[in-house]
Amino acid sequence: MKKKSEATNIIKILKNTYPEAKCSLDFTTPFELVVSVMLSAQCTDERVNKTTPSIFSKYSTPQDFVNIDIFELEKLIYPCGFYKTKAKHLKECAKKIVSDYNGKVPHSMEELMTLPGIGRKSANVIMLNAFDSPCGIAVDTHAKRIARRIGLSSNTDPDKVEQDLLKQIPKEYLKDVNHLLVYHGRNLCTSRNPKCNECPLNKYCDKNK
Repeated sequence: MKKKSEATNIIKILKNTYPEAKCSLDFTTPFELVVSVMLSAQCTDERVNKTTPSIFSKYSTPQDFVNIDIFELEKLIYPCGFYKTKAKHLKECAKKIVSDYNGKVPHSMEELMTLPGIGRKSANVIMLNAFDSPCGIAVDTHAKRIARRIGLSSNTDPDKVEQDLLKQIPKEYLKDVNHLLVYHGRNLCTSRNPKCNECPLNKYCDKNK
């Protein structure tokens, strides 16, 4: 793992490289983000953003999702893949929000993770982007890949990678980390054929040692 000073420098470099980095899912309410996050599993954010406008124009609240016919919901989310499983989780999630949380998305990691279809990574995304209250770091495929390449973690389990990152990255940067790693993973540090010659993190990267 890196020293805290090195990890801080890495984040500062990425902030300078990607000043526009932000959540790439489109939403206007916490529940819309819950839906989008669930649909984004094994699906691109771009595809989710193309799919959700027609959904949210008619169904945008937990009660709407409780009421919607399951087959109608499956048709609406079909482009995002795994539509049967996702529709089931969306219905169950909406029911729990209505029954246990008075129709409002809960504001804590622990409560979010009680919702069907919401794991730690998704809960981190919701806490950060819906409530501006980062509690951890969402470790997706980009974050895991880059953390391993630049020596911030040697683990493969996302929860362990997150714990490694939290030990090295100061709390004031938690709101930036995931967005920056996602942007870097999409633009330069790609899974195949990373653009190492253009990478501003070259001197920190274990891949080049």
